[in-house]
Amino acid sequence: MSHSVTLYTTRFCPYCVRAKALLDQKGVIYTEIAVDNDPGLRREMMSRSGATSVPQIWIGEEHIGGCDEMLLLERQGRLDGLIERALAAP
Repeated sequence: MSHSVTLYTTRFCPYCVRAKALLDQKGVIYTEIAVDNDPGLRREMMSRSGATSVPQIWIGEEHIGGCDEMLLLERQGRLDGLIERALAAP
């Protein structure tokens, strides 16, 4: 079974660290795909997201963008609902 949240990250990106910290604080289990030293994974991320920056975050099958977008969803009170729906999806 795949996790409901997937993040493409790099090791030293402060936005990646912040995004993972928020998910950790919420107790969300996520899949982290590190693109630091893997050009193929970086190309995969860019192809899936259309973006070159990290993190790139998916909740279920929905690409939500990066850390700023995830923090906005949190401030709007919408993040938990998105995660719950992704967990409930078949």
